[in-house]
Amino acid sequence: MSVAVVGAGLAGCEAALVLARNGVEVELFEMRPGRMTPAHTTALPAELVCSNSLKSCEMPSAHGLLKHELRVLKSPLLELAYASRVPAAKALAVDRKVFSENVLGRLRECLSLRLTQAELYAPPSGVDACIIAAGPLVSDGLAQWIAREVSSGALYFYDAIAPVVATDSIDVSKVFSADRWGSGAGDYLNCPFDREQYTRFYEELIRADEIAAHAFEDARFFEACLPIEVAARRGFDALRFGPLRPVGFTDPNTGRRPFAVCQLRNETRGGESRGLVGFQTRLRQEEQRRVFRLIPGLEHAEFLRYGSIHRNTYLDSPSLLGPDLSFTARPSLFLAGQLCGNEGYTESIATGHLAALFVLARLRGVALEPPPPTTALGALLRHVTSSPVRPFTPTNINFGLIDPLPPAEGGNKIGRERKQQMLCARAMKDLHAWIAACSLSCFGYHDNQ
Repeated sequence: MSVAVVGAGLAGCEAALVLARNGVEVELFEMRPGRMTPAHTTALPAELVCSNSLKSCEMPSAHGLLKHELRVLKSPLLELAYASRVPAAKALAVDRKVFSENVLGRLRECLSLRLTQAELYAPPSGVDACIIAAGPLVSDGLAQWIAREVSSGALYFYDAIAPVVATDSIDVSKVFSADRWGSGAGDYLNCPFDREQYTRFYEELIRADEIAAHAFEDARFFEACLPIEVAARRGFDALRFGPLRPVGFTDPNTGRRPFAVCQLRNETRGGESRGLVGFQTRLRQEEQRRVFRLIPGLEHAEFLRYGSIHRNTYLDSPSLLGPDLSFTARPSLFLAGQLCGNEGYTESIATGHLAALFVLARLRGVALEPPPPTTALGALLRHVTSSPVRPFTPTNINFGLIDPLPPAEGGNKIGRERKQQMLCARAMKDLHAWIAACSLSCFGYHDNQ
């Protein structure tokens, strides 16, 4: 049995490692460094280009639930993410370089897995199955093949990257260490604005955006990852209720809540660099230096990476895929990762893992039902394979995707946090039941509750 996996991003690496640990001969194709993308900077697998955060890992939360479910399934990449972790309070954030190097090391350890650095213009022939996990920055050649052979209606949206600054260039007399509501060990640095500082920053930000807005006037942005200048143009308080919200903080220099707060998150284990949380941007580099240095504490910031923008491609997956992530027109061809319409790092790992399981089932001639939509995995899978919403748009995992509690279990009569706790408890119970019912022990899973 042999399988090709196209794309060594999060979904592709996860799928390849799951297949390889089950004895399948896998060839993992990656076009970098021969052909780079507008966002990648290295040839390493599983490079994180937008942020170093995989979001919350605590329960009850939809992101935390998805991670708990993947850990039950012994996700290789999630294990490596925790091994590469940097302090980020309730979030799972990683040292990007360490994480990618750990993934590369794991790939090289697998005797049945070969990593081939070459650009493909079509899925390779002579394999039993192929998983396309080329990501949202899929090459033009492969995108053209997909459009010609299986989909003439590829969709897209623009995505943006946040800048990173050197920690030793931050004015520590103006910032303070704290996590929102004092919930952690003070992993974030916080730059507090008073009203006057925020007003000046806001006015310069929307003024700087005028040229960028003209250049991208037809752009479609992913709502959960708006460029900060696009969000700002929605109103003076838009950022104060979004990425710069000050709730849960007290400035130790004043003893009061700031008017707004810019958070800086660790990028590396040693803390040498900090990413501006929520500051994905399309501004020109000189404008980033000018405007973002208006943030208190960043007046002399050294930019180690500037924010940028790139086009993300995804397919209208519900019209193309079966419930097992295979193309209905080409049953031996599977799709995973952001190209199939999931959004987010952990979500890409999830669809890569599921695609590998469905391929394994196909190769072994066994039936594998999708995980139930009461679980985060099943709800995400249902969204990308059968969402009735048109036009189809990418999404992160959220409780709105998961089947609601029946009225007999409380319905709308219980509080939000209690409801989320019950949803998470039910999801974990149903996941273990699915593992047992589908006999996933033959894939190395055991129902160890």
